[in-house]
Amino acid sequence: MRIPPFNASLTVVDRSPPLVIVTTEAKLPTKFGEFRIVAFEIDGGRRLDDVAIVRGDVRGWTEVPVRMHSECLTGDVLGSTRCDCGDQLHEAMRRIAGAERGILLYLRQEGRGIGIANKIRAYALQDEGLDTVDANRHLGFDDDLRRYDLAAGMIEALGVGSIELHTNNPKKVEGLREMGIEVVRRVPLQVGVREENRRYLDTKRRRSGHLLDLDGDE
Repeated sequence: MRIPPFNASLTVVDRSPPLVIVTTEAKLPTKFGEFRIVAFEIDGGRRLDDVAIVRGDVRGWTEVPVRMHSECLTGDVLGSTRCDCGDQLHEAMRRIAGAERGILLYLRQEGRGIGIANKIRAYALQDEGLDTVDANRHLGFDDDLRRYDLAAGMIEALGVGSIELHTNNPKKVEGLREMGIEVVRRVPLQVGVREENRRYLDTKRRRSGHLLDLDGDE
């Protein structure tokens, strides 16, 4: 049975993602379970630094659980509690490890696309009182520079028919649908709400349209 999209009123502009090709796969045992890590290339041999972490056989399957995770050195690697990124990454891996099949796309789009050095500059402005949106704009950037065309190409390269997307951000759903990816449902991924990141998450809810319920969360 086909499941209606979570926003049936969304106008979809069908664009074609870039041609992405799987080049290499290897086993990836983790504390969450065993996956395959997949590398890709584009444009006749340009290797991507974006990778897919894959559980089970996904080729030809529909409604495959997918998490698109943008790189966050401070949260994913260093355990920062300024954001919820590390907690989201780990919860996504737990979910996929517990499913028959699934994909985590790890996208090298640090700081919503501004890079680690500029992200630290934005952190400094946030320490002075700006929220995450105003900090990026003060530095001359849009509040979110991420793109999802390569992610769509990676999904196509893995041979997936349709996906369920684990995200709180409707723009990710829209971005994939604009590239022609069938997203049959959005699954919330709200974790890691702490006093240190509550203002950050509230800004994402109020100013960036993320679907978060922060009332009563600790």
